[in-house]
Amino acid sequence: MDCYQNALAERVNGIFKNEYLLVKPNNLQEAKKMVEQSINTYNKRKPHTVLKYKTPDEIHQAL
Repeated sequence: MDCYQNALAERVNGIFKNEYLLVKPNNLQEAKKMVEQSINTYNKRKPHTVLKYKTPDEIHQAL
């Protein structure tokens, strides 16, 4: 694995921890559901400025 991939993974993890997973889950099942919802929001609902206000999902579908 190259160091830039690790940096990207850490950035994404930080986004989820600081912007989406703000409430501590009560159990593993709840944590999994929260992560799934966060990923769905990040990829399908949240426009990104660096993507010219498109979602990652829209960019991937266009390729």
